[in-house]
Amino acid sequence: MKRSPGDTARSMGLITRRSAVLGALQLGLCGTLGWRMRQMQVDQADEFRLLAEENRINMRLVAPPRGLIFDRNGIPLAENAQNYRIVIVKEEAGDVDAAIERLRQLIYLDDDELDRARREIERRSPFVPVTLTDQRSWEDVAAVSVNAPALPGISPDVGLTRNYPLAEDHAHIVGYVGPVSDYDLGKLDDDDPLLQIPKFQIGKTGVEQKHDRALRGKAGARRIEVNAAGRVMRELGRDDGVPGADIQLTVESRLQNFAEARLSLEQSASAVVMDVRNGDLLAVGNAPTFDPNKFVRGISSADYTDLTANPYRPLANKAVQGAYPPGSTFKMMVTMAALDAGLIGPNDTVYCPGHYKLGDRRFHCWKRGGHGWVDLDESLQQSCDVYYYEMAMRVGVDKIAEMARRFGIGEKFDLPMSAITPGIMPDKAWKRERYDQEWRVGDSLNASIGQGYVLASPLQLAVMTARLASGTRIVPRLVKSVGGVEQDAQGTEPLGLNENHLRLVRKGMYSVCNTNRGTGFGSRIVAEGVRMAGKSGTSQVRNITVAERARGVTSNADLPWERRDHALFVAFAPFDAPRYAVSVVVEHGGGGSSVSAPIARDLLLFALYGEVPPLDAYPGGQQGAIRDMLSNLRLRDDFRPGEVRSRA
Repeated sequence: MKRSPGDTARSMGLITRRSAVLGALQLGLCGTLGWRMRQMQVDQADEFRLLAEENRINMRLVAPPRGLIFDRNGIPLAENAQNYRIVIVKEEAGDVDAAIERLRQLIYLDDDELDRARREIERRSPFVPVTLTDQRSWEDVAAVSVNAPALPGISPDVGLTRNYPLAEDHAHIVGYVGPVSDYDLGKLDDDDPLLQIPKFQIGKTGVEQKHDRALRGKAGARRIEVNAAGRVMRELGRDDGVPGADIQLTVESRLQNFAEARLSLEQSASAVVMDVRNGDLLAVGNAPTFDPNKFVRGISSADYTDLTANPYRPLANKAVQGAYPPGSTFKMMVTMAALDAGLIGPNDTVYCPGHYKLGDRRFHCWKRGGHGWVDLDESLQQSCDVYYYEMAMRVGVDKIAEMARRFGIGEKFDLPMSAITPGIMPDKAWKRERYDQEWRVGDSLNASIGQGYVLASPLQLAVMTARLASGTRIVPRLVKSVGGVEQDAQGTEPLGLNENHLRLVRKGMYSVCNTNRGTGFGSRIVAEGVRMAGKSGTSQVRNITVAERARGVTSNADLPWERRDHALFVAFAPFDAPRYAVSVVVEHGGGGSSVSAPIARDLLLFALYGEVPPLDAYPGGQQGAIRDMLSNLRLRDDFRPGEVRSRA
């Protein structure tokens, strides 16, 4: 049907309107797209350029040099050495096993080390370098470099690793580092990104562990260009970060070396040498010891088994971890408690018939026939047990414990060493809390001679002796400075005790070493101006039955090693102007006066003279044996004088 002109006009108007709307929509869409393109290309250009760069450039952490550790004279105890290693990139090597076999034709590779490397290769991306072996010689590196065309994916690399130049001497003090493990990451509350670097070394024991954050420094970064697969193309820039802080310790390396060598003549022993003026620990010795360098890259199973299976416990820092009955070295604490309570005077005497009777039980003196009448000075000089049984009955354990704690017994000192023991200084409340039992009189008698529940470490005994010698509440210090900042000495205030009482105890200790009947007379120092004052101790580790006493107590030499008495000795010198205090414990060594006292004397003499002691500091009849002993000590060549000398 033919449309009328009016219908045609109306249709054309409708089409025109629709075209206009559609054109407007198209124009609006194009305008919006144009505006967005301008915004992205002009206004947001920097943002999208940065996103593009991040797809091409990666940031990788760089481990800073670890801080060094020195002794008090600047001798390095822990340093960083160049570590030549051989690395493999799986993507470039192709057949990893075949590549390793080719490498084995050139250099020796340890099976355990390779097993660890293979596990690491499986965990890592194929383009990430993995260390096959480290701590290699320059000759090994040269061999790999020369044969590089035949070793695709394998290349030498160089970095830093920890080295302990004095090895065994400071193992228990400095400690050691090792690769960070999953166990470490789970144990540490530490978000330091350095810990995510494969095989990054952290402190595991000793100063290395306790000051790890200061020593490790702050991470640096590398800007590297990578391709689409993530392979490194080139390095664009580097920030080496902040090196770790250097730490200076209070120990004196020559004395420490001498202490380790002297203690090594015994099967299991420890010693502490301390400056009584400021608390500086000059030597913390343990025997046997170990080489911490073996732990740096992962100790072998055989070496670790040798250490852990050794009955003399070379890994234990017995000087601070060991808790021993202090024996008669504790008698000065009982004396001070009795004097402070006004229950004894210097001329008051106690009769010793060889035992102390409590009810139906006898508490024996070490001297079977007894000492007769003894006063305060003679009780220390001859170490009469009965005198101290009587003091315990008069004073009571609570006052004894209070006095002993003032001298550091039972105190856990805040030092950067591992597993420091607080020991035990018992009293009535302690026994109720620990065993839900009341304190008995017999407990007091045992405690009065350093037996029973009383336990102390060689460190605590050295502190006790230093406080006796100085009359101050001196605190042991191991770290002299961190990052060049001096660490203050603490506890130099007076103990608040009667100085006359301290003089009486010091005089008794002098008599121990310098009178004919003194238990330490055989280990006296004869050189004028450096005389020693000390106290011996012998602590039992087994019960002696009535039957054994009746037939005669079995000598230590006839007992198995683990059932022999511990031998102890504490001392300070010079007597007139104390500078150094020492404590020595020889595990299952027998008598303190015969075994530990000579060691304590040698350590004090070395500290006083700064070198192997002169022979004329020793009694004339001993000088031949002393010369042989000192000459045969395993001292470091750079620490040993030309010969053992006499000042004459």
